[in-house]
Amino acid sequence: MTVVQQVISIAIAAIANFFTRVVPFLVFDRQRNGKEEVSPFIEGLGNFLPPAIMGMLVVYCFRNVHFLSGNFGLPEIIASIITILVHLRKRSMCLSLLVGTVSYIILVNFIF
Repeated sequence: MTVVQQVISIAIAAIANFFTRVVPFLVFDRQRNGKEEVSPFIEGLGNFLPPAIMGMLVVYCFRNVHFLSGNFGLPEIIASIITILVHLRKRSMCLSLLVGTVSYIILVNFIF
């Protein structure tokens, strides 16, 4: 690529990034009749997406686990149980994901 092509590519990427950040604010304007309102569509997304994303993460984490060979997926299962228990105890998603990740790394590198 020439320098001009690189500059054009960077400019297109910057403009596209800018518009993906601005368009939701233009489309879903919260100011209506002088008071703030959240559209029912956005409220529905707020209720539906967090569990859906967690479900996708679980599927993603277990996609390459072979339960019938090797260590039978024990590190993944143990780390998942630890993550669930920490989350049920502390109710902190960040803490539970951090503890689950660290426990998985420890299990894979030092135990199994």
